[in-house]
Amino acid sequence: MSAPTRPAQARIDLVLRPDDSERLVNLAGPFDAHLRQIELRLGIEIRNRGNHFQLVGSRGDAQRGEAVLTALFNLADDQPITTEQVHLALAEHTEDHAEPLSVQEVSPQGEIIIRTRRGVVRGRSVQQKAYLSAINTHDLNFGVGPAGTGKTYLAVASAVNALERDRVRRIVLVRPAVEAGEKLGFLPGDMADKINPYLRPLYDALYEMMGFEKVARLTEKNVIEVAPLAFMRGRTLNESYVILDEAQNTTIEQMKMFLTRLGFGSVAVVTGDVTQIDLPRHEKSGLKHALQVLAGVPGISLTSFRKEDVVRHPLVQAVVEAYEKFEAAHEG
Repeated sequence: MSAPTRPAQARIDLVLRPDDSERLVNLAGPFDAHLRQIELRLGIEIRNRGNHFQLVGSRGDAQRGEAVLTALFNLADDQPITTEQVHLALAEHTEDHAEPLSVQEVSPQGEIIIRTRRGVVRGRSVQQKAYLSAINTHDLNFGVGPAGTGKTYLAVASAVNALERDRVRRIVLVRPAVEAGEKLGFLPGDMADKINPYLRPLYDALYEMMGFEKVARLTEKNVIEVAPLAFMRGRTLNESYVILDEAQNTTIEQMKMFLTRLGFGSVAVVTGDVTQIDLPRHEKSGLKHALQVLAGVPGISLTSFRKEDVVRHPLVQAVVEAYEKFEAAHEG
């Protein structure tokens, strides 16, 4: 089977006149937030120097971007542009033409459904549906259970949707760099090479949701950040959607550090499997400890997945069940 052909990329050069620096600042927004919003909504890349803009993407999307920028530049004559005005301009020039990257719906039964250009994301089991609902209404969420239950995948889908709806300004995906006793110092390459294997599952989920080129572009602009947990120390994450994956491999100190990074307007989802802890034997899992410390704290959700929620190959569920029986029989 031949690979699907990629839509031809067009490049449109746009010069906005008059060359008024104040209007251009109003158009771009703080830290170019309005330009990023247009890029994300239309799936294009916007490059600019002064009043010279270059739009790269499919011809239709690039042309719509040209129309949106021109309309907003006219509005920016005597006032700053707001996020709502960018939304309205996008709606006016994309109606019946372009679909957003993702749209969140609520079924009559209250089920959260996320429709993306690459398919529909929804909970398959009762627990998955409850998980999507919980992370849609809580700022701090825990998803705990066996591998293959969709903990990370559903969290990433919700993060992409929140970014698309301007619920947050950026996505931060975090993992502890501890796996099956391996240590970074023994891995080849520089720091980026050393940490990349630990972050690959998060990249894979992003690529499936958004496509390789868009993830690369948003990563370059720091709208998407994927980093090891150690890099979070000392930071405050405002207006961010933060996912801590494989949290069973955090120490107690690391988990406390992570949970105290959250700033205003942020959402955090912590995922892990407490049966697959790779920490040294003398270290207690930060995830297990946090579940005890935070039990009953208002505003925090906990979704516990079971082997019945596994959505990978049917053998994965059988493997999980076999290990549970073996460990139960050999306890003590």
